[in-house]
Amino acid sequence: MSAQEKFIDDFLSATDFQEPVEVTMGSVLRELPEWDSLAALGVIVMFDMEYGKVITGDDLEKVTTVGDLYQLLGL
Repeated sequence: MSAQEKFIDDFLSATDFQEPVEVTMGSVLRELPEWDSLAALGVIVMFDMEYGKVITGDDLEKVTTVGDLYQLLGL
């Protein structure tokens, strides 16, 4: 599994969408059906717990896609 695939799996676990949704690095966050403040909080916690990186709501406001989120890791 590539680092990007792992990130997408972690993202899907963190957001805990009720309906299955296909996510790629190009997926636009605000277009995901269940992207909301709870999903955003899950992503903030994921960054901290899984990757040891602190991000804020302000960071999430500045990104558009899942790939943009991945870039925040600085890998």
